[in-house]
Amino acid sequence: MPSADPPPREPDVLPQPYLLFLGDIVEPAYAKTAFGLRDWARERCIGEFACADGKVSVGLPSLTPAQARSAGAGSLVIGVANPGGRIPDSWLPSLLQALEAGLDLVGGMHARLGGIAVLREAAARLGRRLIDVREPPRDLPMASGRKRSGKRLLTLGTDCAIGKKYTALVLSRAFARRGIDVDFRATGQTGILIAGRGIPMDAVVSDFAAGAAESLSPDADARHWDVVEGQGSLLHPAYAGVSLALLHGSQPDVIVVCHEHGRAHVLGYPDYPLPGVEDTIELALRLGRRTNPAIRCAGVSLNTATLAPDEAARVIAAEGERLGCAVADPMRDGAALDRLVEACLA
Repeated sequence: MPSADPPPREPDVLPQPYLLFLGDIVEPAYAKTAFGLRDWARERCIGEFACADGKVSVGLPSLTPAQARSAGAGSLVIGVANPGGRIPDSWLPSLLQALEAGLDLVGGMHARLGGIAVLREAAARLGRRLIDVREPPRDLPMASGRKRSGKRLLTLGTDCAIGKKYTALVLSRAFARRGIDVDFRATGQTGILIAGRGIPMDAVVSDFAAGAAESLSPDADARHWDVVEGQGSLLHPAYAGVSLALLHGSQPDVIVVCHEHGRAHVLGYPDYPLPGVEDTIELALRLGRRTNPAIRCAGVSLNTATLAPDEAARVIAAEGERLGCAVADPMRDGAALDRLVEACLA
């Protein structure tokens, strides 16, 4: 099995700064790519642009493509991760407007920009680029199941769009501040845009998905940590497959389970109640032992974005006592987050 890192996608290859496109979505959870870039690559984001029917904002200046180009923007980045990764016809006038204004298009959807004839023809006519980051490396191996050197942490979730990427990024940063040799390993389009490299796991043919996870986190020094961004949920009615492949292929020594306080149903699937944290931990450990018998859960990342600080602290403390493990909101600094980081490294 190849042990080299996947080919890097360096951020400076992409035309910057970005104008973030929010389409016509009305559900903020589907704008996770835009929110992720705003929060983790703010210096590369010049503004936002949406269709007339769009109801979501990430709080950046609202600019037309022409205004953004005049201000120095290099590309329009699709900031939406909708179900199925579609590019609906309703977006095409806005995407064409960006091309006409002199911007390249950057997409991370399942639907490829270059596969849409009207965009392909306009880009060719205008000398613009259509850049798809959701392209996995070629010749990925089948999983070997071989135990690799180094240490690995995987974030898992009770659902999609619940904080797995943010948790992995925060933990990577916290490890680095403690002087630990660490790499954030991106597995989705937003993470790849932030980190500049990675493998879009949900674009990999299923037979090679666990092998892709192995390639993503190769042999390393015994003291090195790979913090692997999770995808989907092991109990998701549509996306469980990619979650299991990541679990088996990354062979994590440590997992952190991500959950959103107050979310009752699987996002986009109102007939499916959200799995419990305890069920998710138990299932992840049982399945994870298949490729790493020493796997353990360090704690829970609790998304408390809807709560005021005092109420969030109360809920975090209560959940920690109830579950008997470290619980923290990675977006709220403090003692709870320190305890979660220490539990990961214990």
